[in-house]
Formats: sequence, C-alpha cells, structure tokens
Amino acid sequence: MDKNNVRVHGKESVQNVGPSNIKMVYQRFGDPTLPPVFLIMGAGAQMINWPEGFCLELASRGLHPIRFDNRDAGLSTHFFDAPVPDFTAIQSGDYSTVSYTLSDMAADTAGLMDALGYDSVHLIGASMGGMIAQTIAIEFPHRVRSLTSIMSTTGNNSVGQPDYSVLANLGSPPYHDRQAYIDWQIKSRKAIGSPKYPLDEEATAQIAGLAWDRDHDPLGMLRQAVAVMKSGDRTEQLRSIEIPTLVIHGENDKMIDVSGGRATAEAIPNAELVTFEGMGHDLPKQLWSEFAKRIANLIYRVESVK
Repeated sequence: MDKNNVRVHGKESVQNVGPSNIKMVYQRFGDPTLPPVFLIMGAGAQMINWPEGFCLELASRGLHPIRFDNRDAGLSTHFFDAPVPDFTAIQSGDYSTVSYTLSDMAADTAGLMDALGYDSVHLIGASMGGMIAQTIAIEFPHRVRSLTSIMSTTGNNSVGQPDYSVLANLGSPPYHDRQAYIDWQIKSRKAIGSPKYPLDEEATAQIAGLAWDRDHDPLGMLRQAVAVMKSGDRTEQLRSIEIPTLVIHGENDKMIDVSGGRATAEAIPNAELVTFEGMGHDLPKQLWSEFAKRIANLIYRVESVK
C-alpha cells in the first residue's frame, strides 16, 4: 500500500483503563482489520515521539499501528498527587517515594488492549517503552504475538548504561518556558542522537513545541524514570519469553549503551539482534523503512502460522 493512501485516524481516548482506572489517549493508523501493533514510547516521551512517517511505513506494509501516551505523559492521566520522587533515597534502595513500577505500566497497556477489544497484539517498544513491552511479554505472555525491543535494556545495571558525561552536559529540561524547552530538546537530540544521520532541527522543534503544548509536567518523566529503577533486573524473567522477538539497537547509543540491546537478545530465546552503525538513541528517518521492513517480516511470520 502507498503511504500516501494510509488513513490517519484522529486522536481518541478511553477512560477507566486497567487496574489503575486511568485515561489513555491513542491514535490509529491504517486499516483496523489488519494485525494490531501497539507502539510504546520511552520516559518523558509522548505518542507523538513515534514519528508519523514511521507509523505510515508500518501501515503501508499491511499493519495497524496504534501509538498512545503512557501514564504521566502527554494527554493520558498524570499522577500529580503522587509524592515527589526522592532520587537520592531511591538510589540507596528506599523506594517509598516511587508511585508505580513498569508492571503497573504494563497493566495499563494490557488494559488498553481490553478497551480496544484485542485479546493480543504485536508490541514495539522504544527505550523505557521497550522495558514496558518486555514486562508485558513476561507478565501477560498470552497477550503478545511478537515483541520488538528498540534501544532498550534488561534492567541489569552492568549493561546498557548511559554516557553520564553527555547527560551531565545537558542538564535538566527547562519546564518554565516553551522556547527554552524546544531549544533544550534540539540540544539533547544532537547530543544523544545518531552521528551518522544529521538531525532535522525544524522537525524536532515542531514536535517539541507540540509536546510542550500537550504536556510539560516537570515531574512526569521523573516518576517514570524511578519506576524503571524500582523494577530492577528482568534478565532471568526474559528467559521465559517464547514469542518471536526482534531487538534493534544503535551502535552509537549514548543513552542506553548497545550492550543493553545485546543482553536483551541474549536473554530472550531465539531473539534476533540487529544493530546499526552510526545510530544513536533516536529513530532516524533514514532508517524508518528498514525498521518497518524488519518488523513487518517478523509479524508476517507470526500471522502466517496463526
């Protein structure tokens, strides 16, 4: 199917999702009768951080992508009444200020499947979204047809660690001013993005501005980040995953080192690992077609034996 002929559905929302009874906002692409593919984004990111062009690539290959805002991101429920995470205490093992874990976010996603009438879906997760997708495959194995984990890791602290010197130079996102936030996003994407593929600053600024307009909760990303910390190491549980799995990672990822992707693929039986030279912690436009082709091939193999 030609990407230009793919239907882009409007933003939709559903209430009382999952055990936490949250609101979730989502958007569909293409034909709802085709195999459903849930796209799960990373910490501090919104569904719009899944590039529309990438979603159209998937849809043009006979899939039905659905992107959505996680809890504490975008237009889905924010936990404003939760305690402010005490990062220092959390690092020392005191999780009393952590409001939820990746398991809760996995249950949100399973709840969205229920709300949309799906017994099972294909999962694509990026960064923290990959961790959530892994958790769903562990805790709700019957709900997952295939798993694609992109630029993610296992939770084992000996792998997938960031380049802290890069993060220190970035500082925290400025949530006080829209233009400052946009400028910081461009600076951040340049620092952790793909050295082989120049950043499209205009497109980045447009998405960053839209993200600000949808949500600039200064603590949302922090609540998500500490959920990751509390959730711990999934390595042994990943060995129980029996569904077809694709692991994609950039060899120049400064946010989650490529060792995290390699460890994920090693832990999941028969997982396929694909790494890209010159790719960092982003989804370069130049690789959308290649990503979509590999993901679609994985899904076709699964659907053909149903």
